[in-house]
Amino acid sequence: MVLDSLQNAHRYYTLHPLFEQAFRFLQETDLMALSQGQQSIIGRELFAIISEGTGTTEKEAKLEVHRKYIDIQYVISGTDHMGWKSLSFCDQPDVPYTEERDAAFFPDKTNNWFDVPAGYFTIFYPDDAHAAMITEETVRKVVLKIAVQ
Repeated sequence: MVLDSLQNAHRYYTLHPLFEQAFRFLQETDLMALSQGQQSIIGRELFAIISEGTGTTEKEAKLEVHRKYIDIQYVISGTDHMGWKSLSFCDQPDVPYTEERDAAFFPDKTNNWFDVPAGYFTIFYPDDAHAAMITEETVRKVVLKIAVQ
């Protein structure tokens, strides 16, 4: 799991062949002008999901994991409160993995909560159970989905 400012994105280009292009999308696109929903960048290899709204509470939050995609979650406006736990410490999912959603959900709780303000991003790998949008504040964000390969 990574938490950093977009101005430091260049440090992560070598971690995946599509990371440079993913971060350039964040840096060079007018993200406020994009409508909510999914936007293709490179087919199913790299795409963006733009959302805006409020979230849930820590108590109601479910940790999720993905197998096929790495998430880069970038906060455009507001502050997203997120949680993290290593998948290796999670119990069995209460919502099993499905290929079409590329997600499993866990009833586990975490003590690892942190705020992600506008201009910052997280990177969640398939072994990073995470919960996002734990906020009553309106948050605009983009989640880049990068195929693991």
